[in-house]
Amino acid sequence: MKIYLGQINTTVGDFEGNLSLILDGLREAEKQSADIALFPELCITGYPPMDLLNYRSFIEKSREYLDKLTKHVSGTAVIVGFVEDPDDTEIKGWYNSAALIHEGEIKFIQRKMLLPTYDVFDEARYFIPGSGSRVFEFGGKRLAITVCEDIWNDNDFWDEQRYRIDPVEEMAKEGFDILLNISASPFNLDKISLRSEILKFLCKKYGVPGVIVNSVGGNDELIFDGTSMACSSDGEIRHACISFDKDSAVVDLNNLPASVKSDRFSLSHAEQTFKALTLGVRDYFVKCGFTKATLGLSGGIDSAVTLCIGAAALGKENVLPLIMPSRYSSDGSVFDSEQLIKNLGVDSRMITIDPIFKKYLETFKDEFKGLEMDITEENFQARIRGNILMGFSNKYGHLVLTTGNKSEIAVGYCTLYGDMAGGLAVLSDVPKTLVYEIAEYINRDKEIIPRNIITKPPSAELKHDQTDQDSLPPYDVLDAIIHRYVEEEKDLPEIVADGFEEPLVRRIMNMIDRNEYKRKQMATGLKITRRAFGFGRRMPIAHKFYR
Repeated sequence: MKIYLGQINTTVGDFEGNLSLILDGLREAEKQSADIALFPELCITGYPPMDLLNYRSFIEKSREYLDKLTKHVSGTAVIVGFVEDPDDTEIKGWYNSAALIHEGEIKFIQRKMLLPTYDVFDEARYFIPGSGSRVFEFGGKRLAITVCEDIWNDNDFWDEQRYRIDPVEEMAKEGFDILLNISASPFNLDKISLRSEILKFLCKKYGVPGVIVNSVGGNDELIFDGTSMACSSDGEIRHACISFDKDSAVVDLNNLPASVKSDRFSLSHAEQTFKALTLGVRDYFVKCGFTKATLGLSGGIDSAVTLCIGAAALGKENVLPLIMPSRYSSDGSVFDSEQLIKNLGVDSRMITIDPIFKKYLETFKDEFKGLEMDITEENFQARIRGNILMGFSNKYGHLVLTTGNKSEIAVGYCTLYGDMAGGLAVLSDVPKTLVYEIAEYINRDKEIIPRNIITKPPSAELKHDQTDQDSLPPYDVLDAIIHRYVEEEKDLPEIVADGFEEPLVRRIMNMIDRNEYKRKQMATGLKITRRAFGFGRRMPIAHKFYR
């Protein structure tokens, strides 16, 4: 049986555009004599539709466009994801379903059984689980059609199951010849490899070939890597689509190629992150109707990496960095920024903030008389820069990219309405140590980011001789603690048992907790780790639970 993998980039609510992508894929599948064209989970609506599902008109549109698609399907069958409105009016909610369409009719519907509610997922808020899995016979083969999470609960693969049932195991009781999975599986580091291991395990366990078709593209915080794949019955990946880009392929499950020698299952974290963030930025702009970006370029590594990602995503002609030196900015920082701009070939502006800063100091001279200069005056500078950036944003229609990394945002080493002001937080889920790795990846062929930016001690340059390590531990230590607390959700004794000093761990954990109010006000950030500071991590602001 020949299966077309339609790895498409859908947009939530763009029914016409999503249908067009599916029809383009169907025509390609027909030209290559595919038996089935497979498209991602909820590809009719785009994923995740979230509270749009609360509107009847949205549900009706999903069915309307499924019916439109059905009229175009003849020889090559199509399997697509859609929102199913149950016929029973007593049932409250919708199904996340896969429809098999052939010869102008919906021949079979499989409803998603496992509805994830962990991390960024909240499917039980909207959907009701399917009550059972059935095998469907098509073209002389018994098909096990599954929707994303339904293949993620094998008792032999995981040490602990999340759900009481295993849909694939249920289907195996009926017997099936091919495992098909339509997914909208968001990216995080090492997720590509994990997804492939799950498919390999299931295909070998049940002795059948299998296919996953996964969404690609960015939708708000989430990035979908694609990497659709086909696996043989002996548990070997025989084809893998491109990661972080639209792609398609026809795989003949009766005649699969030799085991694929693909490096996309072993990309470095730096390369995965750079490609994911480039895709996430590009799609955020395209899908929200923006074309140009601006950002503050400080001469530090975070803004340098952000500028490189912005230029890769949008084109160098669509990114405008602003250099905004103050009395505390070193000559080296300005020089390094100018060199980076030259290396990238982008336009730029320089606006000195010292005259404005002087006005601030004069304005508060009497109010602050007798008080030492402290973080208040430091934040004045950050907020002046934020206001300048927002001025450019308002006047020219540029979206401001914020440049803070996950390490700083975790412990509150960032200024509300200052360096946190903007529309998209590109590095908000990227630890500082990984930012350095990305810089080296950007420089892999030639020096784009000046070496001095990478090697000099990191500093906010808001007072004389300031460095980040004046108030923070070394970033390799800080990132290790943040990873254990935020991503692995380890508690104080567990982190200390990993070899960290208890007073330091306690201080960092409390800094993270106390700065939740800042993160609630930051721009939308792009998720690349297992647990980001976004809607996947829901912590109270007002509480008394400190270590």
